[in-house]
Amino acid sequence: MTDLPASMRAVMVRELSPDLSGCALEMVPVPVPGEGEVLVQVRATGLGFPDLLMTRGEYQFKPPLPFTSGMECSGTVVAVGPGVDETLIGRDIASGARFVCMADYVALPAEHLRAKPARLDWAEAASYRSGYLTAYVALVRRAQLQPGEWVLVHGAAGGVGLACVDLAKALGARVVATASTPEKRQAIADLYAPDAVIDSAPGFYQQVRDITGGGADVIFDPVGGDVFDESVRCIAFDGRLLVIGFTSGRIATLPSNMAMIKGFSLMGVRAGEYGRRFPEQGLENQTAVDNMAANGTIHPHAPTRLPLSNWTEAFQMMQERKVVGRAVLLP
Repeated sequence: MTDLPASMRAVMVRELSPDLSGCALEMVPVPVPGEGEVLVQVRATGLGFPDLLMTRGEYQFKPPLPFTSGMECSGTVVAVGPGVDETLIGRDIASGARFVCMADYVALPAEHLRAKPARLDWAEAASYRSGYLTAYVALVRRAQLQPGEWVLVHGAAGGVGLACVDLAKALGARVVATASTPEKRQAIADLYAPDAVIDSAPGFYQQVRDITGGGADVIFDPVGGDVFDESVRCIAFDGRLLVIGFTSGRIATLPSNMAMIKGFSLMGVRAGEYGRRFPEQGLENQTAVDNMAANGTIHPHAPTRLPLSNWTEAFQMMQERKVVGRAVLLP
């Protein structure tokens, strides 16, 4: 495709900082796709908490400075690099990346592209893959969730937590979701109708035990800290406690005697790393999530849509826990 611009907007991270002071929306050259790559005109960029953590240097993956943040996007292929089939030009795609997506154009490996599900709009297509993939690896691969089991989902109003509620219901589980405000709890109930939606304030463990009749079979925890500590008190015997992240800021520790006495397993979840370690299963995971999105088994939610120029507002909303689901940046 001809007539591509020479420059574009991109959110550049030039210094790591706790307050986004090392980041700015800049004009930079449009990337040239290399061997095996395509150039995508970005229609939407889905944001997640790891994007914010990367600007601080607090995420496990640390790109070399400077870099463009953003791990997920949807868009249209407008050019291809050497060795790539030119018939890809004009295709609408959804793609994940380790970073680079907060820009008007991105160069991506052609092998990473997935067709945009027709039933999803640009914002939904840009924001479902990482959340649902994390939920799928957690529930299916790690916890081996069975229909009828009880799943406790913490941080259920966040992008990953909300995806887990939706997927767990689709897999036939009974779900208890936690969130910190009445507005968030109502939004979760309206969207996915879990079996119960409760306050995440201290003391939730007793409610969970009462609702489930003894404890949750699977606990999905992207929060950590005090939430993790209390989750140990409401997990069922032979349960699976899934560690997704630490949005509370504190990495909890587990006395090993608790795991022995209660007979539960502690499982770490890194969906991207799982796919890199086990490429065949990784492809199966992504195909399963894409198929569920395409046929309506899952229902991604992306209500917070802002222009790329408002990227700081999007990050601040995530930091202040004001987003239900994903925040999405549009051109």
